[in-house]
Amino acid sequence: MKRFFRYTGWFFGAVLLLLAGPILLATSGSLQGAESWHTATRESARIAPLPEQAEEAIVQVYGARAWSWRGYFAVHTWIATKEKGASHYRVHEVTGWRSYVVNSRPGEPDRHWYGAKPNLYADIRGEEAEKLIPDVYQAVASYPYPTEYEAWPGPNSNTFVAWVIREVEGLDVALPNHAIGKDYLGDSIIAEVPGGAGYQVSLGGYFGVLAGIREGLELNLLGLSFGINPLALGVKLPGIGELALRNANPMTKPSME
Repeated sequence: MKRFFRYTGWFFGAVLLLLAGPILLATSGSLQGAESWHTATRESARIAPLPEQAEEAIVQVYGARAWSWRGYFAVHTWIATKEKGASHYRVHEVTGWRSYVVNSRPGEPDRHWYGAKPNLYADIRGEEAEKLIPDVYQAVASYPYPTEYEAWPGPNSNTFVAWVIREVEGLDVALPNHAIGKDYLGDSIIAEVPGGAGYQVSLGGYFGVLAGIREGLELNLLGLSFGINPLALGVKLPGIGELALRNANPMTKPSME
């Protein structure tokens, strides 16, 4: 009986640890979403340069808190591209209402996600971005779950972005630990990390471990991840995300054209 209570205590302790971040966000009121998705802003956050002000090619990766209560747990991520000399950006993401599909179309690269301000995870410009864009298009078109969607543990919008990053050689971008779905590998168990230098083991996105130069070390329990990132001098907490002193992702300066 003592062993039963001890194991039960460990179980509930682990659950409380995993949910501590989302509970803190929910009770603190630090995430104030719009009352209705109809009225939530989708305006540009003015992070990306205007096409007429940037001749060079651009590849950017963004993320913002998911809509409604999902935002206590996770972010929604997407990729934006602009070809050299183009008059517009293209936004690549999984979106929808009840029926989720892959969208790759002209749009604002840094648009608010229904009231949530986006964060810029990676910003690649110039010749490097110019080489990446055709491969991004090809990876988007070959995404293996174009009409499948499961908010947890995947495949979802973060699974899509992680897939594209893995498929495009040179697009080495570490997604945040609270991008739930990034660890969903489908029928695979082992894969390279999106950051490019490291590997991860994942059991259907429910359990797994990840180790990479850009990502650091992550432990995934029931889709919620925590860990450390020595390169970014950060700690990763479920729901809250990574608290770091610096960005481990590529942030190249624009070329002088």
